[in-house]
Amino acid sequence: MNRRWPHTLSLLPLLAGLLLSACGSSHGANTITLYSGQHEQTTALLVARFEKQTGIKVELRSGDEAALGNQLLQEGANSPADVFYAENTPVLESLREHGLLAPVAPATLAAVPARYSSDRGEWVGVSARASALVYDSSKIGAGELPSSILELAQPRWRGKVGIAPSETDFQPLITAIIRQDGKAAAEAWLRGLQSNGKVYSANETLVTQVNDGESSIAPINTYYWYRMREELGAGAVHSKLHLLAAGDVGELIDVSGAAVLASSSHKPAAQRLLEFLVSEAAQQTIAHSHSYEYPLRPGIAAAPVLPPLSQIRPAPLTPADLGDGSAALMLEQNVGLL
Repeated sequence: MNRRWPHTLSLLPLLAGLLLSACGSSHGANTITLYSGQHEQTTALLVARFEKQTGIKVELRSGDEAALGNQLLQEGANSPADVFYAENTPVLESLREHGLLAPVAPATLAAVPARYSSDRGEWVGVSARASALVYDSSKIGAGELPSSILELAQPRWRGKVGIAPSETDFQPLITAIIRQDGKAAAEAWLRGLQSNGKVYSANETLVTQVNDGESSIAPINTYYWYRMREELGAGAVHSKLHLLAAGDVGELIDVSGAAVLASSSHKPAAQRLLEFLVSEAAQQTIAHSHSYEYPLRPGIAAAPVLPPLSQIRPAPLTPADLGDGSAALMLEQNVGLL
């Protein structure tokens, strides 16, 4: 699950009830601590294979990536974490801006296309998914579908749109519009969505409610729909995915990435975990997991049900271009979506 990521701690209340207890942790040279905001089942598989392959033990602490990111900001140089594995890149960019990340080994960065990793070399892209629209095909015909995500703010979509604005994969859409058309256009788009639809607390709820007909259309990352179909069975799915026009600002490739903490006392072992995450073995694990993400290592095919990543023609923005998400969060707060 994704949640909103703050640029500074002042944007969220203290997370004492949510944060994982980490202070005072210690372990030997052959053990590292991984904070993970990624899917727990897939991460557990990856960790098990890494431990078996290397003999390095991993203390895995899974949680909400925004809470974990805030925890790392609070812990600073005293963090027991050696590696952070994030579902989205804005949290990694914010940690980089705060000087909390170490450079990734060049060979690890070279294992995936450079456009999917930090342009400063401080986190590496591990997997990806595409943004799209999910729609109720009993209510919307193929000829009625928008070619641009910007169209969802138009009056003709009033009462039909669903959004999950507190989710961290919603902010890149806003950031992309800011970069293309400016803050005023992005704010107008958000106000249009606010007028046109219903707000949901989570992407899982959003995709389910479109499938159930409560909302007719919604921006979503494709993997939520594929996971829902796996859980419900194809016969219970009454919705479809719609990719936007080539290069549209709403057609993004969102990346999950990993980084070594600058404060880590076990950097060689931590770097080995990053090296493993982009290895053929780990990328095959991702490709065959239930998370329905795209592996980023060249030559590793994604799950057959996914359209090839090469066929998706996203907006010309890299994860690094999308920054830390702070401008998007401020706009959401200004219009009252957060």
